[in-house]
Amino acid sequence: MSTRVVAVTTAGKAISKGQAVPRSSLWRVLVRDVKRNRYIYLMLAPVVAYYLVFYYGPMYGAQIAFRDFNPAQGIWSSPWVGLANFQGFFNGFYFWRLVRNTLLINVLDVLLGFPAPIILALLLNEIRSNAFKRTVQTITYMPHFISLVVVVGFILDFLARDGLVNNLLGAFGVQPVPFMQRPEWFRFIYVGSGIWQNVGWGSIIYLAAMSNIDPTLYEAAMVDGAGRFRQLWHITLPGITSIIVILLILRLGAMMTVGYEKVILMYNPMTYETADVISTYVFRKGILETNYSYSAAVGLFNSIINFGLLVIANSISRRINQASLW
Repeated sequence: MSTRVVAVTTAGKAISKGQAVPRSSLWRVLVRDVKRNRYIYLMLAPVVAYYLVFYYGPMYGAQIAFRDFNPAQGIWSSPWVGLANFQGFFNGFYFWRLVRNTLLINVLDVLLGFPAPIILALLLNEIRSNAFKRTVQTITYMPHFISLVVVVGFILDFLARDGLVNNLLGAFGVQPVPFMQRPEWFRFIYVGSGIWQNVGWGSIIYLAAMSNIDPTLYEAAMVDGAGRFRQLWHITLPGITSIIVILLILRLGAMMTVGYEKVILMYNPMTYETADVISTYVFRKGILETNYSYSAAVGLFNSIINFGLLVIANSISRRINQASLW
């Protein structure tokens, strides 16, 4: 048994017996582990630095949500206003519209967008021709690498009054529909274009999970007379259930988040009723109107709600099927 294992085992026994572990022993174990796995820690360092600098470091500035922030005065010198910015948002005219639009877009995306890569992965897994399978994978992956600005340009051109979609509808005698000027169409266009762009990329993780399923399970099922559908239902789906649950928990933890970039590129004054979401409101207030404290309060409220939803979803999943993030 190596020295490292002995040290760790000794520390573990001491903890199990309720004895205090000398800090010097733990420190020696940590230093020895870092020396032994220095290249792994070196690979991990940029990721840790990224999160420290861009995620945990900016938390210091979250206090401007409770201040009347003035860049000239700085964070500490700006006057403290408490919950005034939050009250202004909760009592604002657009509060319920923003929350409703954000939730409805996310609910529609969970109902339609979340199962899409799972279904695609299941279909690809059933393809026996490797050449055809690789072709389909390449075609479905490609939209993920197209710039969002280009994707929205496609949407605007295809759904214009004289665009491809209306030309096809006109061939069947249907009058042109101004899709991008109709508020009721915005959510479906937003979610549908997102599915088209990300379904192939999202299926990668499910295909990877399917590759780890024991092939002997399929052989045994074939011997028992199970068809392709029964194999899919009783072997493939249970084999990737844990991955589905984890990704669903993470997705539910972002139910109050909609990327503002795509919405800003797509919406117009005629679709504000259904297109305006919390992130676009924060963009307008913080960047265009330079109301930094108010926009920080709205963003902090959004983050707290997302965190609460993540905890609730994780707790429910742990109680139902013992699969959770922690």
